[in-house]
Amino acid sequence: MQKSQLAAVPEVGQKPDSSDKNVRLVAVALILRGREVLICQRRPDQPMALKWEFPGGKMEPGESAEQALARELDEELGIDATIGARIAHMRHTYRSGGAVDLQFFAVHEFGGEITNRIFNDLRWCELTALPSYDFLAADRNLVRDLASGKLL
Repeated sequence: MQKSQLAAVPEVGQKPDSSDKNVRLVAVALILRGREVLICQRRPDQPMALKWEFPGGKMEPGESAEQALARELDEELGIDATIGARIAHMRHTYRSGGAVDLQFFAVHEFGGEITNRIFNDLRWCELTALPSYDFLAADRNLVRDLASGKLL
C-alpha cells in the first residue's frame, strides 16, 4: 500500500534530517500563473514513465530545500526562480519500501523563458483540472488539495 503523510517540518531554510538513507529528500516547485500551475510529464524512458509531476528534484548534501529547488529549476527549465513560501511538506512511502520527503514551494516570479530541457511535455494547467492528469502517487494528495482550493 502506498501512503503519504505529513512529516515533521523543519524551519524554512533549514536542512531537513537526512539520517534515514532510504528517504530521498526532494524540493518541488508550484510555478504559478494566476490560477494555473506548470506541470511536467516524465519521459517514456524514465521510471514511472509518462506520469505527471511538478518540477524539482533531489536535494544534494549541504543544500537547503530552497537552494536545491533553484538549482533544479535552472537545470530542468532554464529559469532563475525566486523561491517563495513553502506550501506543503509530506512524506510518501512506495510499495517497494522507498520513501520520498517532499517539500513544495510556491514560485510566483522567475527570470528567463521556460525551456523544456528534460521532460516529455510541459503544460500550464488550471488548478481545478489537476485531478484529470495521471500524477505520480506521491503528488496525488497535494493535487487533490490544490484542486479543491485548500492550499492556495
